[in-house]
Amino acid sequence: MADEEHQPALRGSYAKGVARRQEILDRAIEVFARRGSDRTSLRAIAEEVGVTHAALKHYFGSLEELLVEVYRESERRGDDEHPADVDMTPVEMLRGWTESNREVQGLVQLYSTLVASALEEGHPAAREFATTRFARVRADLAARVRRNQATGRIRADVDPMAVAALVIAASDGLQTQWLLDADAPQDAALSLLDQLLSGSTASEPSV
Repeated sequence: MADEEHQPALRGSYAKGVARRQEILDRAIEVFARRGSDRTSLRAIAEEVGVTHAALKHYFGSLEELLVEVYRESERRGDDEHPADVDMTPVEMLRGWTESNREVQGLVQLYSTLVASALEEGHPAAREFATTRFARVRADLAARVRRNQATGRIRADVDPMAVAALVIAASDGLQTQWLLDADAPQDAALSLLDQLLSGSTASEPSV
């Protein structure tokens, strides 16, 4: 009987812990969207979020784990709020990412920080995040390429997985250029990529 009475208390405590973690994550997303990661300390972030350093460490373990969770949650929310039509081309999706990222420059900078950290030794959370995300996004984009090839919107002589990798490279590269220079020609570059992927495979006859 005592065990049965103890279970609801445990479940209630767990639910409160989940809610508290989500509350901290919500606040952290607001902070990072405004200021980026800035490679600051977990203690400084805790102060800005409005919790103790011990609480932040309890729920997220390390600064890197917090950064990963902040980006994952913000990306999930973006996907829920603006779901991409299954028939959109990869370039159309990239345009959508570009437009939405302009509103959350801090999160774009956070993403760039995580990818850069993933290339260094001693950053397992960032590496797992980056490799898993790249694989997932490549698979999704490649599937979109195949659908658009079937309908004639994308040229048939290109490899879907190679196109997916190219689109990711364009997305990340253009984001980096935009972070450094707001006048970087993102829209023109995307229009050119769209033209290259949807153009005719045959050479025009010489006149």
